[in-house]
Amino acid sequence: MLLHLERPDHAYFLRGADGASALVNDRRLTASFVLSPDTLVEDWAARDAATLSPADLEPLFALQPEVILLGSGGRQVFPPAATLAACLSRGIGLETMTNAAAARTFNVLAGEGRRVVAGFVLEG
Repeated sequence: MLLHLERPDHAYFLRGADGASALVNDRRLTASFVLSPDTLVEDWAARDAATLSPADLEPLFALQPEVILLGSGGRQVFPPAATLAACLSRGIGLETMTNAAAARTFNVLAGEGRRVVAGFVLEG
């Protein structure tokens, strides 16, 4: 079997994530962050997906996504209805999943050239 090293054509690639940390390119992050294929916003104020407010999503909205992936930590936790409504009212899809699943999904969507933005809530 012949293997090839695939280099994404965007600036940021998630190598993995769990509830406590994430590996973006070659940097380990331990605080919540926002990521698009070309932008990394460190130290996102979000600490708990269950209490996420629409205002907490402003850094994600600023990146003009067509879809937002919410990595809610080590387990799937849904944000309040008002937060979901804030996305829907802007015509933006919001998918909530564990950080590990959000990392995999982000890489697929970014590789397809989609306008994806992910917010990762890290517990630590």
